[in-house]
Amino acid sequence: MVPAILILTFAWTLGGMTGLLGADVYVSTLFKSGAESLTLFLPAIVFLVAVFLAFATGTSWGTFTILLPIVVGVGLEGNLMLIAISACLAGAVCGDHCSPISDTTIMASTGAQCDHIAHVSTQLPYTITVAIVSFAGYIFAGFVQNAWIVLPVSMAVLAGVLLLIKAFTAKKTA
Repeated sequence: MVPAILILTFAWTLGGMTGLLGADVYVSTLFKSGAESLTLFLPAIVFLVAVFLAFATGTSWGTFTILLPIVVGVGLEGNLMLIAISACLAGAVCGDHCSPISDTTIMASTGAQCDHIAHVSTQLPYTITVAIVSFAGYIFAGFVQNAWIVLPVSMAVLAGVLLLIKAFTAKKTA
């Protein structure tokens, strides 16, 4: 348990330092300055920022507390606000899942008794594939602004990407 405790201690220390450095104020200023001109792309931008913040800090909940007030404060209307909030939540969970300093990732590798970096590296291909499809879905959602259209289209795109990967790996192994 000593390696897991050390990694968690370092991760919490890094998260605390990020808060003390004012990452929330920096991200808020950055968002509000660019939000007016990129309204339709805002869900995709929120997704990317959430992925980056959660990956860097190792916490999805910390990313929620930083980004959700910013997203709500931008003042989007109707469905675009809901899409931007969902992009924030999805991006934060995605970044947290990829992060080697995330407490859930650390505990999963420790519980499985496998090398921590090996655990992280085996998760990345799956997570990155879904993140790319999700990013494209959030771009589409910014323009369509209807979840009943975007969700089935994104699911179909993900199924197509997975079939392409399966065909590519089958051809590669043959």
